[in-house]
Amino acid sequence: MTIDSAPDMGKARRRARGRPATSPPRPRLLLEISNAIASLDSLAEQLEALVAAICSALDAEAATLFLHDPATDELYSRVARGGTSREIRIGSRSGIAGAVFASGQGIVVPDAYADARFDRSVDARTGFLTRNIACAPVRTVRGDVIGVVQALNRRQGGFEEEDLRLLGSIALQASVVLQGTLHHEKTERARAREAEFLGIVAQVSTEINLGPLLRMIMDAITRLLDAERSTLFLNDEKTGQLYTEVGQGLGATKITLPNHVGIAGAVFTSGQAINIPHAYADLRFNPSFDKRTGFFTRSILCAPVRNKDGKVIGVTQVLNRRGGPFTESDEQRLQAFTAQISIGLENAKLFDDVQKMKNYNESVLESMSNGVVTLDDGRRIVTCNAAGGRILRMEPDRIVGLSADEFFAGANAWVLAQIDRVAETRAPSSVMDGEMEAGPEDDRETLSVNLTSLPLAGANGTSLGTLLLVEDISSEKRMKSTMARYMDPALAEQLLGKGQEALGGVAVDATILFSDVRSFTTLTEELGPQGTVQMLNEYFTEMVDCIAAQGGILDKFIGDAIMAVFGAPFPKGDDEDRALKCAIAMMLELRRLNMARAARGSKPIRIGIGLNTDRIISGNIGSPKRMEYTVIGDGVNLASRLEGACKQYAAEILVSEFTFSRLKGFYRTREVDKVVVKGKTRPVAVYEVLDHHTDETFPNLRDVVNNFEHGLKLYRQGNWTKAIEGFEGALKANPADKLSATYVDRCRQLMARPPGDGWDGVWTMTEK
Repeated sequence: MTIDSAPDMGKARRRARGRPATSPPRPRLLLEISNAIASLDSLAEQLEALVAAICSALDAEAATLFLHDPATDELYSRVARGGTSREIRIGSRSGIAGAVFASGQGIVVPDAYADARFDRSVDARTGFLTRNIACAPVRTVRGDVIGVVQALNRRQGGFEEEDLRLLGSIALQASVVLQGTLHHEKTERARAREAEFLGIVAQVSTEINLGPLLRMIMDAITRLLDAERSTLFLNDEKTGQLYTEVGQGLGATKITLPNHVGIAGAVFTSGQAINIPHAYADLRFNPSFDKRTGFFTRSILCAPVRNKDGKVIGVTQVLNRRGGPFTESDEQRLQAFTAQISIGLENAKLFDDVQKMKNYNESVLESMSNGVVTLDDGRRIVTCNAAGGRILRMEPDRIVGLSADEFFAGANAWVLAQIDRVAETRAPSSVMDGEMEAGPEDDRETLSVNLTSLPLAGANGTSLGTLLLVEDISSEKRMKSTMARYMDPALAEQLLGKGQEALGGVAVDATILFSDVRSFTTLTEELGPQGTVQMLNEYFTEMVDCIAAQGGILDKFIGDAIMAVFGAPFPKGDDEDRALKCAIAMMLELRRLNMARAARGSKPIRIGIGLNTDRIISGNIGSPKRMEYTVIGDGVNLASRLEGACKQYAAEILVSEFTFSRLKGFYRTREVDKVVVKGKTRPVAVYEVLDHHTDETFPNLRDVVNNFEHGLKLYRQGNWTKAIEGFEGALKANPADKLSATYVDRCRQLMARPPGDGWDGVWTMTEK
């Protein structure tokens, strides 16, 4: 620290030659200085008193005392102001002070600006003009150099060797007291760090959710090591990748990387910590992330995270320690902390995996068209999915908790017999086309169902209860199901030949096709029951032939809607193209059918088709002679949403980005929008396929697409006025292009109510 115009400590010492000395003798002076600083509590106050005494004793304008910090190899001084304390730090080899510390020899500099070692930038910053300097090392009684002390600008004349010796004596006398204070501060800091450490560990140990736990750990490590940023990577054994769900200072950024790549990968594979003081000088460091984020990495400390068995389950990476590189002490503290929290971390990861599996299983159950009812070992109903409640004509919440003996009593007693048989044999049992009464007591309805009963067993083989799989095959559904069971004969033979192997559930990449008749209710009202059946039979026959021609499977009819699958259970390698060719063929066949209907005076049939490709679960339920094949998964739902979106975008065929990216053939398409479908948060790019159109049904198609794509680009940039010009150019080429008209209306709405800086061009669908 530097003290200007320091106050006298006792009588002013006159030391110019020829003038009588009025200051205390040297031993007495040193004793007074020692007593004065010993009476003070904090290091900042002691330093302030000491430099004041030096100014008085040497008749100097200012003085500075620096202590050495071995952890950072810096010289520092502490200044107390207004109840707070701040530190000034310089390099241990910087300026006159650094030279004295390095050599351990005091020096007198009669002309500071004439000495090459003098750092002029300090004067430039402070406005203080340094003329001459006396600088001496601060030694312990054993002779170890722990800092430097310097006096600046002797008021009368220049500093002499006698001044330097006095300065060294004062520093030596004060070092005893300073050492005690430093030791006390070090002990207090260690105690505070230990208390903070234990408090953080206790806090972390109470959190079981992985996301909040990761945020707590990163915040704790950042504070403990006084760093700018930290990231905890966990290893995913299934993918061989390190991943993090939160990075301190990174917001919601998610990072994944192979578990052998980069510094984190090196630590994970070796199990040894790495401390890098200069990141850009290390060949293992990849600066690309800095370039993407604008963050500048200076220093890195990366340590493995081990579980209780010593297995490395991840790595902790800490960046940019404030005040210098990471030390060996930092490394030890980081490893100690990760050792304490690793058990809680592993438990949270396990809990997260279990929660994901639970959510996944619930999603599968809710997406199934068949009812699923589970019973515990005491024959009490534990779960019932939405389809089960719909089939049994009761809300699932009213079914859960009931006793099976009460719920399946009376006419449904045969279900109890199936439950008893499974409990006794521990083997599955099936009943085809059984009669079941469903609904409340005062409004019972008789259903035809297929019932499969399965035993539930724990990991050790103990009985957990029974699972009932209920399929409603009542008259209306049975009729539609019968019509939907058309498939390619060769594929049917394959399925029959596989036998039991084909009946099990498998996860496959497949493309789902949904189609639906527009204004079906209006058509049925006009046609009546017989006319409706005739129309559907005629329509379904043509559509099913298109599906079979491309090797697809007609999964089911849902009223007037069709659901077909391409790629399950046997992928062909070009299932996306087959599905799209089927959709195009369906539109062409529908055009031919409508021409025939028009000749008979019947109204045309309009349909919309949605395609999506995803990883889905396929399974065949039943026996080789009677199969009920279906697919389930999130990708099925998205295909259905796209079919519904055809109405909003005035389109006939819409495909998702997942299908579009896998197409091997070339088709006439245009990107329609980036949408967030109902029930989802991630936007999906949607494309319209135009291959089925002719010059009559879609005039000037190329000009329309070019103008539309230009308008869409400007629309996403938020340039509504220019975007309207592009869309109106498309309408000029084809006035019947309702999609361009839709975007003109959107742009005008957005101009009237601007979306703000968060505009990303994504449209949220509020309807299914």
